[in-house]
Amino acid sequence: MTAKDELHRLIDGVSDVDADLWLAVLRDHDPLAWALVTAPIDDEPETEDEKAAVAKARKRVARGNVISHEVLARELGW
Repeated sequence: MTAKDELHRLIDGVSDVDADLWLAVLRDHDPLAWALVTAPIDDEPETEDEKAAVAKARKRVARGNVISHEVLARELGW
């Protein structure tokens, strides 16, 4: 298998989000994208407070208690 064959195999297996990040790294030399794709995996255990916050957020989403990106942007003045 050639190096290009291996690259094609790897690219075919990445998500669209990861593909966008790698494209920014390779084409645009984007330092933020590079930091994101090379960041270490967060392997710290979730704290009890974090678990409770996630559970609370999921309950709010299940009830439909959310706002759109557009509304949030407007509220933040973006």
